[in-house]
Amino acid sequence: MAFSVAQSAAAAAASVAPGTPRHAPAPALAPASSVSVRKAGGAPSASLRLQPSVPPARPVVCRAAAAERASRRSEGVPVFVMMPLDTVNKCGTALNRRKAVQASLAALKSAGVEGVMVDVWWGIAESDGPGRYNFAGYMELMEMARKTGLKVQAVMSFHQCGGNVGDSVTIPLPRWVLEEMEEDRDLCYTDQWGRRNCEYVSLGCDAMPVLKGRTPVECYTDFMRAFRDHFADYLGNTIVEIQVGMGPAGELRYPSYPESNGTWRFPGIGAFQCNDRYMLSSLKEAAVAAGKPEWGHGGPTDAGSYNNWPEDTIFFRRENGGWSTEYGDFFLSWYSRMLLEHGDRVLTGAASVFSASPVAISVKVAGIHWHYGTRSHAPELTAGYYNTRHRDGYLPIARLLARHGAVLNFTCVEMRDHEQPRVAQCMPEALVRQVGAAARAAGAGLAGENALPRYDGAAHDQVVATAAERAAEDRMVAFTYLRMGADLFHPDNWRRFAALVRRMSGDGLCQEAAEREARGVAQATGSLVREAAVALRS
Repeated sequence: MAFSVAQSAAAAAASVAPGTPRHAPAPALAPASSVSVRKAGGAPSASLRLQPSVPPARPVVCRAAAAERASRRSEGVPVFVMMPLDTVNKCGTALNRRKAVQASLAALKSAGVEGVMVDVWWGIAESDGPGRYNFAGYMELMEMARKTGLKVQAVMSFHQCGGNVGDSVTIPLPRWVLEEMEEDRDLCYTDQWGRRNCEYVSLGCDAMPVLKGRTPVECYTDFMRAFRDHFADYLGNTIVEIQVGMGPAGELRYPSYPESNGTWRFPGIGAFQCNDRYMLSSLKEAAVAAGKPEWGHGGPTDAGSYNNWPEDTIFFRRENGGWSTEYGDFFLSWYSRMLLEHGDRVLTGAASVFSASPVAISVKVAGIHWHYGTRSHAPELTAGYYNTRHRDGYLPIARLLARHGAVLNFTCVEMRDHEQPRVAQCMPEALVRQVGAAARAAGAGLAGENALPRYDGAAHDQVVATAAERAAEDRMVAFTYLRMGADLFHPDNWRRFAALVRRMSGDGLCQEAAEREARGVAQATGSLVREAAVALRS
C-alpha cells in the first residue's frame, strides 16, 4: 500500500474551540458537576454525575481466577484461538458449520492449544426483546469445548459486527435497541459533521434509561447476569475468562476510525466523537464548571477529518498545535475521562455479576500504532487515549483495570516497526512496550492478541519475543490468536502455528525443537485439519 504525505495546512497560532478566542487561558477541570439531559421536547430525564477522576478502588474481581492464572505464568503463555465471527447463527439457536467447528476444536486440542475465544453477540442472544435471552447456540459450543478439553474466553460483545478491520459478517445491535436509536439519533456517537455511528450506544447516555426503560449499563449488566446463570456449570472449568465489551470492535475506545462506507482508511487520524446531545451536555457542564462556557459547544473545530494526517491540521500539528494548549488539555482530559468513567461503570456491573465466579475478567484496548512517532499521537487522542509525547495515556487505563482485578488485553503484539509504512511513523513495538510498562506499574495482568491475520514465521517470532520480554514472574496472562479459519488449516500455516504453540508453552524448547514437534503434530492431525479446512470453506 502506498502512502503520500498531504501538504500541511496554513500555519495558525492555536486550536480553536467553538466560539473561543485563540490563546484563551483555561483553568484545570473543575470538581464534579451534574449534567441534566433532556429528551426532545421533554423534561430532564436523568442526572449524570461527572467525576474529575475514576471513583475509588473497588474490591478486586475474581481473585481466585487471577491467582490460578498467575500460577500458570511460570509454565508459559497459554494460547487461545479466536472462533469465526459467525460461529453461532443469527437466530442464536445453533452453530454454523457444526462439523467444521467439531473438527477444528479437535485439531486445536491436539496442537496443545489452551482454548478458544468466542463473541457472545448482544445482537444475537437478546435480539427478540429486552430480557429475552437465547444462548442455545452458545450452549452447544460450550458443551463441545468441554468434551474436547478446551477452555473458553467468552466475549460479551455489546457492539455491532461490521464496519471495522476484519469484520467479515454483519451482526447489528438488537432490533429493539436499534428502534430506540432510530427514535433518538443522539443515542449514536456523532462527529462534528453530524455523521452518526451506531456500532455501540454512546457512552454519554450510560446512566440514562433510554433503552426501553433501562440504562445501557443496566442492559449490559443484565446480559452478563443472564449469561452467568445460563452457564453456571461451565464457569471456571470450561469458561475461564469473560472479556467485557466496552465499545466498537469490543474495545475500550470511541468509534473514531470507522471503515464502513469508506469513512476512514489507514493511516488517517480519525475524528472526535462527542457531538451527540448527551456528550455535549456533559461537555457544556464541564466547561461551565471550568469557568469557560464558550468551550462547551463541541470539540475542536480545527482537528481535521478522518483521513487527514497530523500536520494537515492546526490542532494536531507538531509546533504550537492546539493539543498542547490549555484548551486542548481541558478538552482531551474531559474526553478521555468520559471513556475511563464508562469503563468503570461497565466493570462495576461485571464485578457485581462475576465477583463470586471462578473466572478472570478482561478488557480489550486498541493497538493504535500509526502516527505514534509524532508528538500529538492524533489517532490515539481521537480514540480517547490521552497519550502524547509528554503524557502517558495508558497508565490511567491500566490502573482502572487493576482496581477491578481485570486483565488488559492488548493487540498488535505480532507487528514490527520496520514492516509498517515509515512515513506514517508507525511504532507498534514501542507502543506494546509502553502498554506493557503501564500494566506492570499498575499491577494489572497483560494479555495479547495479533491485530491482523498472520501465518508467517516472522510474525510468530515477534509474538514469542514480545512474550519473552516480560520478566519470568510477570509473563503475559494469555495470547489469543486471530483467527480460526480455512487459512489457518492450510498445511504450511498449520505446521507453523503448531510450532508457535509449542514455543509459547514454557517448556524451554528452542525453535528447531518446536518445529520438529510441530511437524509431528501436523502429521498426526492431517485428516482433522483437512476436514476442518473443507468444512470452513463450504
